Amino acid sequence: MATHEAAPAAADSEDVHASVLSQEQFEELARFGERVDEALRLEFVNGRIREKPMPDGDHAEIIAWLTRLCMKADEGWWLHAGRGLRVGTYRKSNARPAGCLAPSENFVGQGEWTDAEGVLMAVEITSRDHAADRRDRVEKPKAYAETGIPVYLLIDRDTCEVKVHSQPDGGRYEMLLTVPFGKTVALPDPVGIELDTEPLKGWVR
Repeated sequence: MATHEAAPAAADSEDVHASVLSQEQFEELARFGERVDEALRLEFVNGRIREKPMPDGDHAEIIAWLTRLCMKADEGWWLHAGRGLRVGTYRKSNARPAGCLAPSENFVGQGEWTDAEGVLMAVEITSRDHAADRRDRVEKPKAYAETGIPVYLLIDRDTCEVKVHSQPDGGRYEMLLTVPFGKTVALPDPVGIELDTEPLKGWVR
């Protein structure tokens, strides 16, 4: 059964020391890290530096499946995987969504980190690591809402649910729709896709 609710405000009770790095310093650190190890992908959200886990095979299948659906809806769209976005208040955070839906040529000529202009939807897929709960369920919705990204789609492989955040208003999404894997969910405008989540049942570890 689908559930509609107002999206919860981000929790601020976690006692975590925020980084004192500037955004420019972080971006240089991220570039250096990738030169040392191509698998090292860093994010800088809410003043915290975290390593983004490498995607597993099921993660890749979900991105491919969602990409096909988005292109079927509009041939001019593409689900850009792992794109570095400047997000959050005053665009002072850096995130790498699992995918961001935008026109296929939206990032032509852009550098590694860009503003989210033209992004219709950010997509995250939970990974089995200790930081997933706060990162994907608390920090990312806040950052993407502050950026004004219209839709945030969280594919939660821990709870076997799809969570659709929409109507960004400053620091939060006003609407949150949660459906279990196997149900069909409508992704709101400007995406406007009916998403049959049945295939997701086969990509849960």
